Order: sequence, then structure tokens, then C-alpha cells
Amino acid sequence: MAPTTVSLEEGWAYMETAVRKMQRILEGLPEPVVPEEYMHLYTTIYNMCVQKVPYDYSQDLYDRYKAAISDYNQQTVLPSLCNKHDIYMLRELVKRWSNHKVLVRWLSRFFYYLDRYFIPRRSLSSLNDVGLTSFHDLVYQNMKTKAKDAVIAFIHKEREGEQIDRALLKNVIDVYVGNGMDKYEEDFESFMLKDTASYYSCKVSRWIQEDSCPDYMRKSEECLRKEERVGHYFHLTTDTKLLKVLQNELLVVVAKKLLDNEHSGCRAMLRD
Repeated sequence: MAPTTVSLEEGWAYMETAVRKMQRILEGLPEPVVPEEYMHLYTTIYNMCVQKVPYDYSQDLYDRYKAAISDYNQQTVLPSLCNKHDIYMLRELVKRWSNHKVLVRWLSRFFYYLDRYFIPRRSLSSLNDVGLTSFHDLVYQNMKTKAKDAVIAFIHKEREGEQIDRALLKNVIDVYVGNGMDKYEEDFESFMLKDTASYYSCKVSRWIQEDSCPDYMRKSEECLRKEERVGHYFHLTTDTKLLKVLQNELLVVVAKKLLDNEHSGCRAMLRD
């Protein structure tokens, strides 16, 4: 006896219920987890993909997978972030990025047939890439500037001696990196390096007027040590760029000014 053909409406109605259940679990709502349901979901998707034309719904499922991810990002994820600020916004962003990865991982298992067979044949974006593009376009693009400003504000606080949540900042940096190294460099790193240069330029302008050369050098060394701690939550590729900015602002730019200042003691140090 031939297997019963699963219609698109019938199959998707079942899958939509399961997808929403997963989303509710991510929102922290109590939902019973029944392994048999997930096995049936996988089987339903598989059957809808291997049915003979015109009942092969692979493309429809691919499109609806994309729509389900985008609807969740637009209707639930972004609104949860828009009214939050500072540390609360950063915590929510990290949570939403983590939830996004979990949701895509879960759904990719159920839609495995698409990733394994249909997508390569059609040269389409993988399910993971579809999910990432949706998060990037609908969430990341709307939050990148707000998050960048909040992170830089916390960096200022740490430079001024305040205790901050470094683990949180590292996780926020991971959101930028997870959306692409080019995004991290363009949307966060470039602004942070410019801000660092500006921050130390202001400090240096005051120090060279107030301090002797030995005192200035001690302050510069202390700044370099402090920035090692700051660098712990940046991507590894930022280290050398940050050091270059620090050396330029703390040493190169002020060297001539210190030598020209007769009262700085710099000339005496060189003579000795």
C-alpha cells in the first residue's frame, strides 16, 4: 500500500505548531518535551521532500523555514531589545544571539533533508546561513550602533577604575564576530580604536602639562598594563591594532613635546 501523500497545508500546520513550541521554550515558557513529536516532525518533513512531483514541497519548506525564522526575529526578538538600554540591553542581546543559535540548530536537524540534498542541488544558502542572514538583517543591523556605544561606555568605566562585567562584554563582542569578521571590524573595532585614540589624547594633553617626564612615563606604563586587561574581551586580531594606537598616543605623539618642554626633565633623563 502506497504511503499517504502529505499536503503542504497539513504538513506545514503541524510543523508550525512544533516551531512555535520551540520558540516558547526559548522564551522560558513551560512546554512539555515529547521525543516522539520531534521524530514525527523529522519524518513529516522528509516525506514532504521525497514525494513525487507535484507533491515535492522542498522549495516551499525552504521558503517557509526562512519565513519562520524572520517572523520570530521581527515579532519577538527585536521588540525585546528596542526598549532596553545599557547593561540590560547588552544582556538581552547576548541572550537573543544564544537563543538564535539554538533555534537554528534545532530546526536544522528537523529540516536535515533540505540541507543534505535539496540545498546543494539548487546551490542555495544553507539553513544556518539563512538563519544568520535573518538575524543580521532584522536584529543585528538595528542594534549594532546601540550595542557598540554601550560597550565603549563600559570600557571607559574600566579605564577609570570601575569594575565591569568583562564576561558580558566578551559575549557581546562574540555577537559582532558571529555576524562576520568584517562586521566586527567595521561596526565595532574601528570605532573603538578611534575612541581609544581620542581618550588617551585627552589624558596625555593634561599629563604633559602637569607631570615630569619620569612621572609621565610611569603613567604611560600603567596605561599599557591596564589595556592588557581591556584586550581580554576583544578578538585576538585587535591586540596588535590596539597596541599600535596606544604606543602612538602615549609615546610617539608626545615625545617631541616632552623634549621641547624644559621643565619636564626629559632632557636630563637623556643626559643621564
